Amino acid sequence: MGFWDTITDLAEAAMPWATAEAEAPAAEEKEEETPTEEEPKEESKEEPEAEAEAEEEEEEEEEEEEEEDEEEVVDPKEQLEKECEESKACAPAKHHYDECVERVTAAADSEDGAKEDCVEEFFHLAHCATQCAAPKLWAKLK
Repeated sequence: MGFWDTITDLAEAAMPWATAEAEAPAAEEKEEETPTEEEPKEESKEEPEAEAEAEEEEEEEEEEEEEEDEEEVVDPKEQLEKECEESKACAPAKHHYDECVERVTAAADSEDGAKEDCVEEFFHLAHCATQCAAPKLWAKLK
């Protein structure tokens, strides 16, 4: 294989407009035949709809079961950080953040609009909460 063949192969693989080839359709679709009479046509239309609805219901039930499983798992890091935000250790950072939020919301209601945001205060509070929660989290993980 030559140098240009390699470059061409790489370019074809990376192109977003490259053709994608799908697998052959399932055999179930081939089994459906169109009847010659009008009445059986209507019945055949209703049957796939009923089958599709049944499949959708099964999928929804599976998704609900998965969601129930996912809801049981609670991240201890988030819970510990919330507790630390309310604790005495992070009280100054939370106080500054709350004051900033009040200033910004008050300024947003005025004609000039808010000229600042509370990103810095938020990061200070998040850093404090993370520092406070880290030893507790490591103790739980061990």
